[in-house]
Amino acid sequence: MQKRTKILTASIVAGVLVLGATAAIAGPIIYRDLIVGEADAAPSVTAAPSASAPGDGSASAEAGDLSGTWAVGAGSFAGYRVDEVLNGTDVTVVGRTEQVTGTLEVEGLSLTAAEITVDVASIETDSGNRDDYFRDTAMRVDEFPTATFVLTEAVTTSTAPVAGEVQTVQATGELTLAGTTREVTVELEAVFDGEGGQVAGSIPVTFADFGVEAPNLGFVSVEPDGFVEISLRVERE
Repeated sequence: MQKRTKILTASIVAGVLVLGATAAIAGPIIYRDLIVGEADAAPSVTAAPSASAPGDGSASAEAGDLSGTWAVGAGSFAGYRVDEVLNGTDVTVVGRTEQVTGTLEVEGLSLTAAEITVDVASIETDSGNRDDYFRDTAMRVDEFPTATFVLTEAVTTSTAPVAGEVQTVQATGELTLAGTTREVTVELEAVFDGEGGQVAGSIPVTFADFGVEAPNLGFVSVEPDGFVEISLRVERE
């Protein structure tokens, strides 16, 4: 009887160890796949002309038609994309807000000026605890409530935009996060739909460059690099 008890006890201990190991592996995967879920796709434009745009594409856009001031409108969003490592499992986290404002100045075929402002405190992910850390510790929103991108070099296209056709351009400007400003270059998609436009892109950033320390709690850490993402719907003022 004593021998059977020892064998049974050993089997239980072995079972607990196996279950513990399985939980350590499956836990982060469950968190990634079931709790966090699939991350939203990186922002891109929708290449479709508006219903009022002529079907022959002629509304596109003569240069003079687009010159003037354009404002960021409803349906715009901005935020960030980072990878967390939870017990060895990569989890992509996306935070977003629709509290985005800004203006763009167009002269002919050139974007000559742009300033975009994001309300950092309103950026949200799937986790309130993560958001609290992001706002209070990482970004220090009490002191620096907004992030901005200011164009520093004109962006010029060689041809006038055609309604529904996507153009890809490079934009250089100053990105300010947590009170620190750095020059960045971002590849942007842009499309004119006959009435308004869309602009979307992802700016690669190294958090330390902006004085932001990526957290490391032992079982979970955040990669030192990530992306600032923007998706803008613009309309003529």
